[in-house]
Amino acid sequence: MHIVSLSGSSSPRSRSRWLLQLAQTRLEGSASSSSVIAVRELPGGALIDADTRAEPIRRAIEHIQRADVVLVATPIYKAAYSGLLKLFLDLLPPDALRGKTVLPLATGGSLAHFLALDYALKPVLAALGARDILDGVYATDAQLAPHESGGFVPDAVLVERLERALQPLEPLHAEARCSA
Repeated sequence: MHIVSLSGSSSPRSRSRWLLQLAQTRLEGSASSSSVIAVRELPGGALIDADTRAEPIRRAIEHIQRADVVLVATPIYKAAYSGLLKLFLDLLPPDALRGKTVLPLATGGSLAHFLALDYALKPVLAALGARDILDGVYATDAQLAPHESGGFVPDAVLVERLERALQPLEPLHAEARCSA
């Protein structure tokens, strides 16, 4: 199982990026390979110009197309996923997520933006061909308390929701072991 993690945060140390890493870590034993695409590290000019011929953009799109599982993480701003993530998703071919399992992850200041996963992000993922969209995981700032090391400490309820969201990937893990 090839897993691609897509971070739509503009910050290198954001809660959404940390939640994405937590999910990816939980799947490490299941993955034959994994990669991370941090949209913030792609060339801004190429993103804005929709230049899919730019080498870093082309490679990122190829990673998505080769993936079996795509984890998509974003902070929620003003009840929507990040503009940075939008720039990248707009560059993907129309069927880029067809046949892939997708897990949307999001963070926000409060529960007020909880439904942004369902009404903003999931329709875009479906428009890109995703039909197997797992239950999204939304975390508030209070559920990811800052840690002195620079990371975050998830509360037990968040960890439980993440584990439940990842459960459908167990059959994929079993298939990967059987075919190896």
